[in-house]
Amino acid sequence: MQNVVNINQAKSLKIQWSTIIAVTLFHAMAVAALFTFSWQNLAVAVLFWWIANSVGVGIGYHRLLTHRGFKTPKWVEYILTFCGTLALQSGAINWVTTHRKHHAFTETEQDPHSPIKGLYHAHIGWIFQGEGQNQSEASMMRYTPDMMRDPVQRFMNKYYWVSSILLAIPLYAFGGFSMIFWAIGLRVVFGWQTTWLVNSVTHTWGTRRFDSRDTSTNNGLVAALTFGEGWHNNHHTYPRSAKHGLTWKEIDLNWMQIWTLEKLGLATDVYAFRLEDEEVETNEQLQKAA
Repeated sequence: MQNVVNINQAKSLKIQWSTIIAVTLFHAMAVAALFTFSWQNLAVAVLFWWIANSVGVGIGYHRLLTHRGFKTPKWVEYILTFCGTLALQSGAINWVTTHRKHHAFTETEQDPHSPIKGLYHAHIGWIFQGEGQNQSEASMMRYTPDMMRDPVQRFMNKYYWVSSILLAIPLYAFGGFSMIFWAIGLRVVFGWQTTWLVNSVTHTWGTRRFDSRDTSTNNGLVAALTFGEGWHNNHHTYPRSAKHGLTWKEIDLNWMQIWTLEKLGLATDVYAFRLEDEEVETNEQLQKAA
C-alpha cells in the first residue's frame, strides 16, 4: 500500500519538461510575431483561431466528443477533431479524458486543474506537473472508452501535432516565416490562454445563475474570447447541453454553429437546455410535494 502511495506522489510531482519547453518556445514565437505585423497575417491568424478553437475545440472536442450534446456523421466528427488538433491542446482523446475527469471530480484533489490549488495551477500550472495533458492508457480506457475503440480517433490523438506541421507548409509558401509566427505561434498561444481562462477565471470571478455544487461562474469576457465557453456556471449545471448561453444576452457562437449544422442535417439528437425547462421541472416538483 505504501508503495502505491509513493508511486502516486511521484507521478503528481513529475515535471513535464517537454511541455514547459514547448510552451516557452511558442510564447517566444508569439512575441516575435508582434514585430512582423500585417493585416494579412492578422486575418489568417483569426481565421485559423476560429477553425481551431471554435470549430475544433469548442464544438468538436468539448460539446460533441466530451459531452455528446449532439450527434454527427463520422466524417463530420473527424473533420471537427482534425480542426481541434490545430489548437495544439493535445490530442482529442487526451483532451476529452482530462475534461471528463474535471467534471467527475470538480474542485477536488483529483480534478486535473482544480482551482483549490490556486489560480496559477488552475490556469497553466497543471500542464507542467503531474500527468498534465498526457493521460495514461489506463485513464483513457476508463474515461474515454467510446473514443478508444475508434482507430481513426486513436491515430489522430497520437499524431495530433502533425496537422500544424502540414499547415506550416502553405503558410510559409504564402506569407513566409512571419505568417507562421502569426497563424501558428501567436494564434496557438492566444488560444491556449483563452481556453485556460475557462479553467481558472470562470471558477473564480463572474455571476452564478445556478446554485451548482462548485464555484463555476458565468463570465461574459471569457465567453467573448472563447466563442461562448465562458458561460461556465450554465455548463456545469447542465453539462450535456450543447447550448451554453441561455439568454439572448449570453452570446454563444459555438451554439449558433451547432444550430446551423442541425438545420443542414449534419447534427442530430441535439440537446439544448432552456430556462423554460427548469421552470416546468420546478413546477412539477412543487405539485408532487403538495
